[in-house]
Amino acid sequence: MTMSRNLVILSVVLNVFLAGALAGGAVWIRSGKSGQGYSLEAAGGRLPEQDRTVFRKALRDVRRDSRQVILDGQQARREAADLLRQPVLDTTALAAALERARNADVAVRTRLEQRIVEFAAASSAEERGVLAEGLMRHVERRAAVTPKKSP
Repeated sequence: MTMSRNLVILSVVLNVFLAGALAGGAVWIRSGKSGQGYSLEAAGGRLPEQDRTVFRKALRDVRRDSRQVILDGQQARREAADLLRQPVLDTTALAAALERARNADVAVRTRLEQRIVEFAAASSAEERGVLAEGLMRHVERRAAVTPKKSP
């Protein structure tokens, strides 16, 4: 009885974690598109109008070209959620599904960052300065967050 209770608790905790991750990802994506953020991608929203249009189109193209990878990552998350709902947790299958989701995320992020590098290489020093300011806001924001003390 104790083992099944522990599995149910673990399942609930992991479901809450996944739901939070998905909600956080949705908020992050929406805030990133508005140009109000602290990342290189969000910093592109502060570029002059013409450059901002080119920057956003380049990133949209990467996302469009990465559509299958994005869908694969979403499918892996659905599989992980399904596994968490099972009465007996298959930890090996869960770990594999989460790894596939993580690999998809990394692949898309790598493609986006490479495209940002290409954009920056073709940009003026002033435009790169705008991107640098966005990156520094991200670094400063992270530094301002006080790390929690471990027990």
